[in-house]
Amino acid sequence: MTDPTLLVLASLADGDKHGYAMMEDIQRFAGQRLGPGTLYGAITRLEQRGWIRPTGGDDRRQPYTITASGKQHLEEQVASLDQVLKTAIRRLKHA
Repeated sequence: MTDPTLLVLASLADGDKHGYAMMEDIQRFAGQRLGPGTLYGAITRLEQRGWIRPTGGDDRRQPYTITASGKQHLEEQVASLDQVLKTAIRRLKHA
């Protein structure tokens, strides 16, 4: 999974985070290092779609939280990816 928007949603699914914390979390769980431009571009798109929202940080770092519609979108995408993975695994057995 390399889609930055899905990686950000997956990161926020276990709690609110600011940008740097998301970058570190994504690096840990996906082995993918998002640059600041990629990360903040994804954050902007997700905010515009209503899938995440800022929570109001105390300092210059702005934490974000996943919204109910963002969680629903992530669940739909994960189900779709699960189907692709199951199909690929089945087909590899016959390759």
